[in-house]
Formats: sequence, C-alpha cells, structure tokens
Amino acid sequence: MRTDGRAPTLRVFLRRLSWGGLLAVLCATSWSGAAPPLEVSAASSAETYARVIVDEVELRSGPGLAHRLVARAARGDTFLVIGRETSGYWLEVALPDGRHAFVLGDAVERIALDRDAPEAAGRPGVFAPPALEGSWGGFTLQGGILGGDALAEVRPAWFLAPEIAIEPYVGVALQRDGRRVLYGGALAVNFAPDWSVAPYFSLGAGGILEQPRDDVVRDQLKSFHVRAGGGLLVSLRWRMLVRLEATNLVRFAEDSYDNEQSYTAGLGTYF
Repeated sequence: MRTDGRAPTLRVFLRRLSWGGLLAVLCATSWSGAAPPLEVSAASSAETYARVIVDEVELRSGPGLAHRLVARAARGDTFLVIGRETSGYWLEVALPDGRHAFVLGDAVERIALDRDAPEAAGRPGVFAPPALEGSWGGFTLQGGILGGDALAEVRPAWFLAPEIAIEPYVGVALQRDGRRVLYGGALAVNFAPDWSVAPYFSLGAGGILEQPRDDVVRDQLKSFHVRAGGGLLVSLRWRMLVRLEATNLVRFAEDSYDNEQSYTAGLGTYF
C-alpha cells in the first residue's frame, strides 16, 4: 500500500534514468567504435621486418649455430619476419629467393614498415635474384633434340667466379638403330650474373660413342666433337633455374666432319 504519493514518481524517475544511461552507453560505444576500423585497415598493411645492425650476420637453416649456413647478410639488409622461435632469440625470415632462414635477434632490429615502403624487403615472386654471386656449384638436367634425335643430358657446373664456370657434361641421343653417347667439358661465360635472366656463352669439346642396337650388325664408332653455343639462365625461387640453350656441334670422324644443331631446355639448381 502506497503511503506516499512521491514513491511512484521516484520509481519512474529511476527507471527512466536506467534506460537513458544504457542508451547513452550504446551511443558512446557506437560513436567511439566508428573510427578504429580505419586504424586497423591502415595498420594491416604494416608488417614486421628485421634490419641488420651489425657489419655481417649469418643466416642459418635452423634456430641455432649448429644448423647449416644458408646465407650472409650485411648491415642495412632487410628481411620479412615470418616468426620467432621460443627456444631462443632467433627470428625466422624470408630470403629474396623464397627460402626461409633464421637470424640471431641480437644482430637485427625489428621494425614495422608498410609493405609498399621503399626500404621494405619485397616478397619473393616467381623470379628471384640470381644465385651465381654466392654459389660454388650446380647442375641441370636437360632434354631436347640433337639433329633429328632425342637428347637427354646431365650438366654439372663448378664456378670459378660468378662470370665463369667449368661444365662437364654427358648425354644420350637415341637413334633408330642405336644410340650416341656424348661426353666432354665446356667453359661457360655468364655475361650478366647479377640479372635474373642471364645470357651466357659456352664452348666445349669431347667425344661421341655410337653404339648400335643388339640386333644391328655394326661396330661401335668413336669420334671427336666441338660444340659452341649459348642461351639463358632464368633464376627462380628456392635457388632453382631454367636453362635454355642452342648449340652447334661439329663432329670429326677419321676422314670427314659434319655439323648438327642441338636445342635443349632443362631445370637445375645452385648450391
């Protein structure tokens, strides 16, 4: 039973105050929450990079000095940070050729950069910086034609310098009545070892062994050959390369010689 006419008025006032306060909180939240999405979208393009702050640092295949050396970086080099190992202060970074490596955190400073900033390291694409500068060897597997015969060839390489390589080779050309085995060595000159698509020239010499099929009555023939040509080395991610080559081969027999052209393409790697 109401004994005071002011009680209902007080109750209504408190009820209106509660609803008004809730409405005010909702309005304040909606107005204060309108701006952050712009800040989030602007910050979402920023990524963490590691900038080398020492004269030289080693990048390894795992988080520790016992892991294999992958590359070396100089002061000012910048890498995209992939993650951090909890077992120690090692940062996992992305190399320009698409591989991942680990760098000691004390040798770098972590910075946040927009991915379009000039000093930000670019993300690896299909093509990669050529690995000739820091490689000592490599090999390619090539296939194509020699004259009218199918040719398969293996060509390892040892780099004397980024511009010069010694390349022994062995290949097999299949014929209707047998096969020809090519073997020899070549000197390759890379005209632009710092290009992703690098032209080169190759000059080599060796032997040819012609082997007939078992059901063909014919002796094995041996001859000498000289080959010269060139092509392109296309550097891809993960230190892979595509090799395109065209050569002219001169075969010398006992009393004659002839010319043949070879056109090959192959896939290889540097190390």
